[in-house]
Amino acid sequence: MKAREVIRNLFDREAVIVSKLVKGKEEAAAKYRDYFEFSEPLKRCPSHRVLAMRRAEKEGFLKISVAPESEHALECLNRLFLRGRNAAAEQVEKAVEDAYKRLLAPSIENEFAALSREKAELGAIQVFASNLRQLLLSSPLGQKRVLAIDPGYRSGCKVVCLDAQGNLLHNETIYPHAPQNETKQAYKKIDTLVEAYKIDAIAIGNGTASRETESFIRNMRFNKDILVFVVSEDGASVYSASKTAREEFPEYDVTVRGAVSIGRRLMDPLAELVKIDPKSIGVGQYQHDVDQGRLRSSLDQVVESCVNMVGVELNTASHHLLTYVSGLGPQLAKNIVEYRSEIGAFSSRKELKKVPRLGARAFEQSAGFLRISGGKHPLDNSAVHPEAYGIVEKMAADLNCRVDDLIKEKDLRQQIDLKRYVTDKVGMPTLTDIMAELEKPGRDPRSVIKVFEFSPDVRSIEDLRPGMKLPGIVTNITNFGAFVDVGVKQDGLVHISQLANRFVSDPNDVVALHQHVEVTVVEVDAARKRIQLSMKE
Repeated sequence: MKAREVIRNLFDREAVIVSKLVKGKEEAAAKYRDYFEFSEPLKRCPSHRVLAMRRAEKEGFLKISVAPESEHALECLNRLFLRGRNAAAEQVEKAVEDAYKRLLAPSIENEFAALSREKAELGAIQVFASNLRQLLLSSPLGQKRVLAIDPGYRSGCKVVCLDAQGNLLHNETIYPHAPQNETKQAYKKIDTLVEAYKIDAIAIGNGTASRETESFIRNMRFNKDILVFVVSEDGASVYSASKTAREEFPEYDVTVRGAVSIGRRLMDPLAELVKIDPKSIGVGQYQHDVDQGRLRSSLDQVVESCVNMVGVELNTASHHLLTYVSGLGPQLAKNIVEYRSEIGAFSSRKELKKVPRLGARAFEQSAGFLRISGGKHPLDNSAVHPEAYGIVEKMAADLNCRVDDLIKEKDLRQQIDLKRYVTDKVGMPTLTDIMAELEKPGRDPRSVIKVFEFSPDVRSIEDLRPGMKLPGIVTNITNFGAFVDVGVKQDGLVHISQLANRFVSDPNDVVALHQHVEVTVVEVDAARKRIQLSMKE
């Protein structure tokens, strides 16, 4: 046991992870070129490298080993077992070497390989969870009428018009690009649709033909200001072919469903993205190489946290969104939607108690996260829980006013002495939260959406030149840096060392998902489709 402890401590201090190319695999393993002859102290090897090497090993391209220097390990063991130089010493030394190389080293190596893999997986899951949270909390356009376009070349651009609630009003296909080049007809159709459906904003998917379609739209002149946004298509194809999409739009094909998803994602990213498996959204780091049960649990927690943080409109939310409300789950969410369809819109939160199988505990957990615009009680559209309505009503009564007045008038709220309302069940923190909510009832914690436009001078990776300064959008954040879309169909990498003029230990300290940034092109490898960028000033 002493020997195992000594070697385990040595591995912990000095183990090096080494990767070597399997003979004859040079061409097939090209994407793992950086690891053909690679070594790094295990303690300092970041999670993305560990997972990349393990993936390459699994695919049969690399051989991986984890161990300290063999000579040092044998020296440590010899000090344990050798007592002077006598006739038996040489035999003992040989036995120690055999035991280490044949038994002890492989056993401890397996142990540390598993530990490093688990640590790397946890790191990858944390990265995915952080990115997912930022994506779900992306700025919403809100309830505006949207024309959404899923761009394409030969098959055309699928166009859909949505009302302010995201309902599909119209769909058709235009062909502004090669080979048809029906540009004039496409202009006329878009102009007619914008007028007919009183469109406020246009959403363009960021996939094939996106830049050309964006240019086509921006060259148009409308009779009013129309906001134009390029929207991520990640996961849209997964949604369009899903059971959920088929249930929502049984009469339409996948192209229409995909375009609808693009438009709705602009209006309310959270409400739309909850319909898609988070692993399909494309903001992870080696997510397919980690424990899937642990990943699912972590991502579900993130989705639930975001949904409850933002709040849910009870009368319009889909059952997917309601599923993630604290205390509900799939069955109660389905019961709420069915009750809403049969009885009509909820007029108060108390009505929730009439939903089949929604008991006191579920009501207690969920009611504070559910909103009703224009409900019977003015606090039904706030984060104040129904159980706390009495406190606010007493505050209003003490000031001889209505709850409505308390919400509208700051002067009235400033007259409230919170200490008077502290009880055994209601403490000062709860009262402080109630007052904050009264100032902005039902406020959306997400930031206001901003319009962004790529440089018109670059359309493909061939257009990039070192030294170019370009606007970009952060699309993914990893432990080693951030990926930025500069409008050339291939995201560029801003390595962690290039994120700022100062030392950066965590990219999240500098950038956020969907943040608008200015980058400088450092290096372009068109053959390998690699773009190196910098955010240093």
